[in-house]
Amino acid sequence: MSKFADIQIDKAIIKRAARGDARAHEILYRAFATPVYSLCLRFTRVPANAEDLVQETFIEIMRSIKNFRGEAAVGSWIRRIAVTKSLMFLRSAWTSRSQALADGFDDMTAGDNLSHGISRHPDDAMDLDAALANLSDVSRSVVWLHDVEGYTHKEIAAFMGKSESFSKSQLSRAYQRLKPMLEVAQQPVSADGAAAQGY
Repeated sequence: MSKFADIQIDKAIIKRAARGDARAHEILYRAFATPVYSLCLRFTRVPANAEDLVQETFIEIMRSIKNFRGEAAVGSWIRRIAVTKSLMFLRSAWTSRSQALADGFDDMTAGDNLSHGISRHPDDAMDLDAALANLSDVSRSVVWLHDVEGYTHKEIAAFMGKSESFSKSQLSRAYQRLKPMLEVAQQPVSADGAAAQGY
């Protein structure tokens, strides 16, 4: 789960924001702008696009906060808006010129991280950002939503307007692409700094 869940906002602030109080809007922005930016950057990989998405996210938050019912934490609600805005960006016609969202796929089951050879230990020598950057926008988004944000395949499918099989397939394909990078990152290094060749 990301940082959104750790941010506590007084219900009185949310009520004031729902009435259009500019100071309450500012408090929400200051509390959540950084995690929203980080999330959007994970999807877009381009700081300028992430900054635009932060603005779009907060415009939507201010427009919709009067409808926020408080059934979940406000951070979860804001995170969902940021995810939706990011995925809309990836699906947009402008972005799809370089890569279509409807990536072809085989119907595979994702399975557990460990069955794909991906370690859950944070100490493993791997640059996660660099590895994720090698995935397609769609695969990277599914990995991030599933493994970091904790969304289910059903929720991811709803976000993307796809089936659960699509989400599972994208996750499985992403793991397959990440596995060789993990194996390289985890190779023992000899005294002269070269990776062991195994012979």
